[in-house]
Amino acid sequence: MTAAGDAQKQAAQPGRSSWVSANAGSGKTRVLTDRVARLLLAGTDPARVLCLTYTKAAAAEMQTRLFRTLGEWAMLDDAPLRAALTALGEPGNDIPDRDLARARTLFARALETPGGLKIQTIHAFCEALLRRFPIEAGVAPQFAVLDDRQARVLREEVLDAFACAAPQDFAELAHHFGREDVDALLLEISRHRAAFSGRFDDAALAATLGARPEITMADLAAEVLTPPARDVLTTLVPLLAASGKNDSKAGAKLALALGASDPTEILTDLEGVLLYGKGAKAPFGSKAGKFPTKDVRAAHPALMTELDDLMDRLADARPLRLANAAFTKSAALNRFGRAWLDVWNGRKAALGVLDFDDMINRAETLLAQPGTAAWVLWRLDGGIDHILVDEAQDTSPAQWRVIEAISEEFFAGRGARDDVDRTIFVVGDEKQSIYSFQGAEPGEFAAKARHYTRRLDAIGSVLQRCDLLYSFRSAGPILELVDRVFDGPAGEGLSQITHYAFNAEKAGRVEVWPFLPKPEKPEETPWDDPVDKPAPQDPVLVLARRIAEEIRGWLDAARELPGEGRAIRAGDVMILVQRRNLIFDAIIRELKRAGVPVAGADLLRIGGELAVRDLLAALRFAATPTDDLSLAALLRSPLGGLSEDELFEIAHGRQGNLGGALRRQPPERWPGVRALLDDLLDNADYLRPFELLSRILIRHGGRQQLVARLGPEAEEGIDALLDQAVAYESVEAPSLTGFLEWLDRDEVAVKRRMDEGQDQVRVMTVHGAKGLEAPIVILPDTAPRAESANPPLILPLGDGRAVWRARSEEAPDAVAAAEAARCALVRAENRRLLYVALTRAKSWLVVAGAGDPKAAGEGWHALVTEAMTRLPSTRQSSPEGDVLLYARNWTDGTARRAAPPVPPAPLPGWTRAPARAPLDAPRPVSPSGLGGAHVLPGDAAGALPEAEAKARGTAVHRLLEHLHGRPAAERADLAARLLPGAPDVAERLAEASAVLDAPDLAAIFAEGLSEVPITATLPELGGRRILGRLDRLIVSPERVLAVDFKSNRAIPATTDAVPEGILRQMGAYRAALRQIFPGRAVGTAILWTDAARLMPLPDALVDAALARSTSGATFP
Repeated sequence: MTAAGDAQKQAAQPGRSSWVSANAGSGKTRVLTDRVARLLLAGTDPARVLCLTYTKAAAAEMQTRLFRTLGEWAMLDDAPLRAALTALGEPGNDIPDRDLARARTLFARALETPGGLKIQTIHAFCEALLRRFPIEAGVAPQFAVLDDRQARVLREEVLDAFACAAPQDFAELAHHFGREDVDALLLEISRHRAAFSGRFDDAALAATLGARPEITMADLAAEVLTPPARDVLTTLVPLLAASGKNDSKAGAKLALALGASDPTEILTDLEGVLLYGKGAKAPFGSKAGKFPTKDVRAAHPALMTELDDLMDRLADARPLRLANAAFTKSAALNRFGRAWLDVWNGRKAALGVLDFDDMINRAETLLAQPGTAAWVLWRLDGGIDHILVDEAQDTSPAQWRVIEAISEEFFAGRGARDDVDRTIFVVGDEKQSIYSFQGAEPGEFAAKARHYTRRLDAIGSVLQRCDLLYSFRSAGPILELVDRVFDGPAGEGLSQITHYAFNAEKAGRVEVWPFLPKPEKPEETPWDDPVDKPAPQDPVLVLARRIAEEIRGWLDAARELPGEGRAIRAGDVMILVQRRNLIFDAIIRELKRAGVPVAGADLLRIGGELAVRDLLAALRFAATPTDDLSLAALLRSPLGGLSEDELFEIAHGRQGNLGGALRRQPPERWPGVRALLDDLLDNADYLRPFELLSRILIRHGGRQQLVARLGPEAEEGIDALLDQAVAYESVEAPSLTGFLEWLDRDEVAVKRRMDEGQDQVRVMTVHGAKGLEAPIVILPDTAPRAESANPPLILPLGDGRAVWRARSEEAPDAVAAAEAARCALVRAENRRLLYVALTRAKSWLVVAGAGDPKAAGEGWHALVTEAMTRLPSTRQSSPEGDVLLYARNWTDGTARRAAPPVPPAPLPGWTRAPARAPLDAPRPVSPSGLGGAHVLPGDAAGALPEAEAKARGTAVHRLLEHLHGRPAAERADLAARLLPGAPDVAERLAEASAVLDAPDLAAIFAEGLSEVPITATLPELGGRRILGRLDRLIVSPERVLAVDFKSNRAIPATTDAVPEGILRQMGAYRAALRQIFPGRAVGTAILWTDAARLMPLPDALVDAALARSTSGATFP
């Protein structure tokens, strides 16, 4: 057994609590699966195992692997099953037969577990917990969970209501917040909700910031710019204007400050002249003795003394100005945040909805309540014996508190069941903690390890520590590079980083391409180009082209992928970026241009898809026929098919709107688009959005037209739009304008699965690639990235309070310290993101970069390049510069080309032919609709209105069907339930009871069938099919009797007097039964319910009546 296998077996031991640190590619999912399998093998009830994963995809993957393993065990013979269990870690040949038998039953046990195996995300667990204890948790028992889109829409609605209900708080915030995306602020307030809970202590916040709110900005300006100081500046301005260029500029700025009325503006203008800037050796220090120039200072020494005093006072006042400004803004933020959260939470409670953070917080609160937590934990104590936590490095503190609460009873003695050793198993890797924006704190991983070590020590148990250092994924050269990158400053704050390749001889290759810098002199572009359009020779675009050409070359040359014994395929390549930016779009575009199969973007923004925009243009025209812009877009799209010249011909010089101009064109022109527009206008008010889209795509061939013009990738956008239509109709009253407004309200994005199934290059973010791998990984987005990029609006302080984030030059010390701490965390996470990116590669890693190498921030390219210099790498020349190369067991060559795939056989012609119209099959005939009267002349029932007579007959039939065989004492109660609200229940019950109690009718209700459907094709009716229902059917080996109940008041004395319509009906029943029961005697009879009398009918009589029948009526 290898060291790698031993480490996995040790970690998967079921009887011990374990804390596992797992390097990337070390097989942690297998360890998790093996541990659950061994727990079940040891006799643990599947319902008592709780496995918490980070994503639904991870939960599904683990469940699939586990069921695959258990399913294989169920089918194995003794020898291979014993070998499989031994490989899992069970004790070799000593495995008893009873364990083999148990192993074969685990698959069925897992499937039959009520509620299924508990392999779920922490959010799913908390949701289930709240639904189990809704009263204790204070939530609606049938609460709904808001998805991101629903939450955003609801926030907009609540914000509108809040602005009206609390205008002062809203106006105060608006004074300091000038951005349009207020929802980003609301999200951050929700994320830091703990900082906005409880009473706002403004004095404590002022003390933290060093502010003195009692000193206004006007007071501070007056203290700095005293009347004598103003006189000094008034005297100085003309002196500066007469001096050199720099002094002249400074004098102009001082003049503006003297003319300003706003005290904050006065102070900031003075600081801009009289204090050093943020890049100086003494940032924002006084220029006393250094300003203005020597000549001016020498000529006016007395004036300079007073000016130096002013500059010193200004420098001394600046920290208070910053602190007071930060306090004013942050106080407004805190007041707004508290008021907003109260309204927001109240609205969610009124609607009975929770968001994802609510589920965690509510579960945490539930498990922390002194009065109810014991009850909940007692119930859980009997339900969970083993907890497994996956991706623990990404678990947030709030989520950890939930896990701690549900595991607390593990350490309180023996728990609810003394015969069970209960365990906790945690696996993670702090080096892969990259989800701080979702609340993850990598330091929690080590902190919780210490916590559980102490808790287990307290009960005399041990937390087993395991390190999985062997990578089953990456080749040695890649792992050596990773170790070199992170054994310096990049690994600061991380535990020792050591990797071993499971297959030490596996071929591996690392390349670092030269960084492509921006040209020192920007390339001239046409004056009418958009300002954000990159130049053709922009290094980012050059790099994108280089990558596309390189991959195209690999494919064309059938370059071998060492170790695989085959040529490189497009699906072997994964390209990872830090964010979806210019290089992301450029690479996808260049790959398509080079003819390289590419999967497209990993995040599909529906509104940006051309096919979606064309379909929405059609819907907007249908909603507003006078919308010329939408109609023009529709006409120029593949759906309309008009050229630019044709559209100009219609639109130029038109009278009225564009639709009217199109209708005035000759009818033979553009018949297809005319039919589409007419169909849209005819149905816009009657069809749901999904139906309208389906008509465009199917009836008018829209899907085929869009795919033909835009390519197969258009299918995904089309399908996503259809999904959105279904989602909209499931939550809203469907309307076309409502659907369009619903789409416009939020940018809809759909995450795409980027697994290895399709043979296409995958271009995606590093975050999206977590858990994925590829033989070849290219990292093109490695330029320096400032930690201040995409900064938050709110900064948490060390004491739990929240403040506005300020620009570095405007931040007081407390805010600057918080921002520095944030930047350090961002820098550390960016390095961890690099670790994740590097470790996705199995065989070949390429690191490239383009942009500004001197930009602020730390760049991946520089970190990797420095690490490569500490490896035995070589240099290869290229047009762009030297390529650093480090490889082992790598052979460059051409693989034998695989046989080209067999093209699919062409479809036969009939598959493309329009379907023939279905034949109108004749409708079946009702036996009671064959013509003839059904009542005798003078029958009182026949004199009743048709509906009343039918209701009377139906009631008697129902009672006879359900009351036979029931005790007489129960009939009244059953009748009331069978005929609710009927005014004559007693009368109908009496009639039915007389029939049921008649001795000579007992045989009819003894053995037989009730309400029997019957159908047959009758030659007597010219081959027409009948469809009817027999009230009673008595079948014996020799004879079949069909009985029909009739509630007529007038009863014929003889069979010859039976109404013609009844005879024809019974004749049809007899003819059908003779087909169904050939060789048996078939008879018919009428049971007259009003007289409780059975009248058998002669066969010849009903046969003759059937022969006289007509089939004009059909079964409804």
